[in-house]
Amino acid sequence: MSISKYQVLMAMAIASTVAVADFCAAAKPENPKGAAAADVGSHLNKGVTLAQQKQYDAAIAEFTLAIKANPKNARAYVNRGTAYRAQQKYAEAMADFAKAIEIAPSDEMGYLERGQTLVMQKQYSDALADLNKAAELKPDDVMVVRLRGFAEIGMTDFDKANADFTAVLQKDPNDAQAYERRAFALRSQKKYPEAIEDYGRSLQAKPDPEVYAKRGYTYVTYLQDYEKGIADYKEALRLNPNDYDTAQRLQYAQAMLAAKNAPPPTPTPTPTPAPGLLTPVNIGIALAVLLVLIIVATLLLRRRGGAEEPESSRIR
Repeated sequence: MSISKYQVLMAMAIASTVAVADFCAAAKPENPKGAAAADVGSHLNKGVTLAQQKQYDAAIAEFTLAIKANPKNARAYVNRGTAYRAQQKYAEAMADFAKAIEIAPSDEMGYLERGQTLVMQKQYSDALADLNKAAELKPDDVMVVRLRGFAEIGMTDFDKANADFTAVLQKDPNDAQAYERRAFALRSQKKYPEAIEDYGRSLQAKPDPEVYAKRGYTYVTYLQDYEKGIADYKEALRLNPNDYDTAQRLQYAQAMLAAKNAPPPTPTPTPTPAPGLLTPVNIGIALAVLLVLIIVATLLLRRRGGAEEPESSRIR
């Protein structure tokens, strides 16, 4: 469960929610003026319904008709951009958001949607510029603050991410995702007990197998609390039995717990080494034998010398 992959998945989940909200908001035509405005409103309403049904091609066609009826309708561009983004057509989405910003530079929606699209493409620095602008235009927009927290995590600016997710939670204390993302930021700062607490709050708000797995990983990897990690892994697998990674992590935690609880090995006594040849006794014996041999050799030489005939001193 890599950090970047999870961020993108979460951003995509947010994207769906925001898109529906945008479509609904855009159903009211801007500055209605007669039949042309009625056409814009009609196409926007049809696009909303189709987008909510995930019929994105048909929704895009309706939003395009709304744009043709009123090329200055910024919300039509925003809505079409969100539909393109739902199809992962990021270039088309970015073009529509840029057009919406050009038409309505004081409306935060274009900046918010373009910033979100940049987050989904991991272009965090550019995303922060757009999201900061959106926050400037509408400081009380929780979605802007939430998305900015995602971008700040991508930039490894965990202090700012913590502050933004805390601001989100102050407005919605039951926001499970904000707790989970703040927990990730805290864990990245090695604040493990605080991260554990936030994972717990996230699970209280919404039981999620991935969050159980993340808390279990924190217990096992950083705190070596294998019992609690095993309990979390088991709960994650109960909710999602097909999670192969968590199953592997569970086996690892169980093996580590078994090793931790295993009795210490019985010490093996060090064997006494066998005495070598060069002991004091052996050296004494060797010297005695050598002395005896020297004495015997001396006696033999003397005997041999006494048997020889002495040299005659007579002159012959």
